[in-house]
Amino acid sequence: MKLLLVTDAWRPQVNGVVTALGKIKESLERDGWDVLVIHPGLFRSVPLPGYPEVRLAVSAWRRLRRILLRNTPHCIHVATEGPLGRCARGLCRRYGWRFTSSYHTHFHLYAHARLRPLLHPIRALLRAFHDAATYTMAATPSLKRELEAGGFNNMVLWPLGVDTKLFACRPSSRMPPLAKPVFVFFGRLAPEKAPEEFLKLDLPGTKLVIGDGPERARLESRFGTQAVFVGYQYGRELVDWLSMCDVMVFPSRTDTFGLVILEALACGIPVAAHEVMGPRDIIQGGVDGMLDENLRKAALACLSLDRNKCREKALRYSWDASTAAFKRNLVPAWSAQERACDSSVARLQEGILP
Repeated sequence: MKLLLVTDAWRPQVNGVVTALGKIKESLERDGWDVLVIHPGLFRSVPLPGYPEVRLAVSAWRRLRRILLRNTPHCIHVATEGPLGRCARGLCRRYGWRFTSSYHTHFHLYAHARLRPLLHPIRALLRAFHDAATYTMAATPSLKRELEAGGFNNMVLWPLGVDTKLFACRPSSRMPPLAKPVFVFFGRLAPEKAPEEFLKLDLPGTKLVIGDGPERARLESRFGTQAVFVGYQYGRELVDWLSMCDVMVFPSRTDTFGLVILEALACGIPVAAHEVMGPRDIIQGGVDGMLDENLRKAALACLSLDRNKCREKALRYSWDASTAAFKRNLVPAWSAQERACDSSVARLQEGILP
């Protein structure tokens, strides 16, 4: 089986979308699939204003068209709604190919955090984008219900996972000493993730910030004497830092899931968060975390929770199960008969199309 995966978010970006797609690609390839990832690095690109680490492909239509026609994949999945995703959607509609999509990001809430007048137009654009897909995948039942209530059609579930072998805390002697308890924020330092809310909390011990982004310079300048900033960490180094932590604070109100919550739980770290989509789909209040409008109250209450219960929650989520659900949701781009007689593909293979 050959899958063409089109995404505007890919390595070296560090975020939940890239993590999820990378894990699915690895799992599918272990199952014998051929996965071709179409990402901005294959095209001329420009930085996204305010997020220089995010590149946007430009003038991608002609090259993407050639890639799609030459590879004739069994399945096409358009993972994001950016320039590449929109090009792929347009080409699929032009040639009558079926595809699936996935809903990862509440861009209208991001707009609310930055440019409030764009809230409703962006939501309408997202709905129109995904309505062209045969199925749109959502990570949680509550996200699926919210989108359906907002007029999205053909929604299906695609639960995400966590690498519980990697995210398993083991004390490391090479880490610097930090005053206990250690409260951690990790993720992108951007307004929609609300790291400043965490940094303003009156908490004992140490505040640790793992991550980077457009807000880092400002936040480090303002809170550098009150918190430890260590930038992005990866793999074993990330787990070593997490091994020192007692509570994760997740102040975001815009996430559709929050993979970092699972990564913290897998390390036995309870999570303090608002009772919003993402946290409320994962966390059981009073068992593996606390959900409260008052994050200070929630974070302090987490100190008394059983870390083994946190680990038990994370073990329910696996990338194997996530991959199985992803595969069930895929649809053939075209039937065998359509593949054999599709004139545009035949003409391209004969060298007629430019």
